[in-house]
Amino acid sequence: MSVDWQAVVLSLQLALATTAILLVVGTPLAYWLATSTWRGKVVVEAITALPLVLPPTVLGFYVLFAIGPHSPLGQAYRSVTGAPLAFSFEGILIASVLYSLPFTVQPFMAAFARVDRRLIEASRSLGASPLETFFRIVLPLSRAGVVSGMVLTFAHTVGEFGVILMVGGNLPGRTRTASIAIYDHVQALDYAAAGTTSALLLAFSFVVLIVTYSLQSGPGLRS
Repeated sequence: MSVDWQAVVLSLQLALATTAILLVVGTPLAYWLATSTWRGKVVVEAITALPLVLPPTVLGFYVLFAIGPHSPLGQAYRSVTGAPLAFSFEGILIASVLYSLPFTVQPFMAAFARVDRRLIEASRSLGASPLETFFRIVLPLSRAGVVSGMVLTFAHTVGEFGVILMVGGNLPGRTRTASIAIYDHVQALDYAAAGTTSALLLAFSFVVLIVTYSLQSGPGLRS
């Protein structure tokens, strides 16, 4: 029984990169959604949550079309790097960020919405800027929800399959993640290797759920 450690490491690298990007991108988006009174924000909320209900192959198809060799983005990337964006690590990273977006934004948004508005108003009345208020008041009080969202994003990325296969194919060392490795083992009737890798991901997922539920029941989310 063997584990395809190259695929596992690639999955972890993809998950780390995706989580880091979504922490930067998702935080201001989630805070705006949690505090904005603009009636049209429901459209933004729907777009953000779309990957939750959209089949991964459909999302993968559109991402592949958007970054393909004939697309403006794909052509610009090739002119700079000399390599195609589709079927590359950068390509599956783009797909992963889009697919995991709601797993970051929704926990962040829920945590930001729980912060007492009176604390924010008091901070502003004392002369703090919106940015200072966010980092000194909102973010510390929302840390459990933010960490929970990051953990969920990381775990979701590790287990991605359909989107990654559509956008990245199955290139060892470049786009072959742990989930795709399991699929390959099953296709080759190597159930021992598939079972070992599956058990590893099962244990990982179980630990992630324990961490997430512990954070959700912590004082940072009860306030």
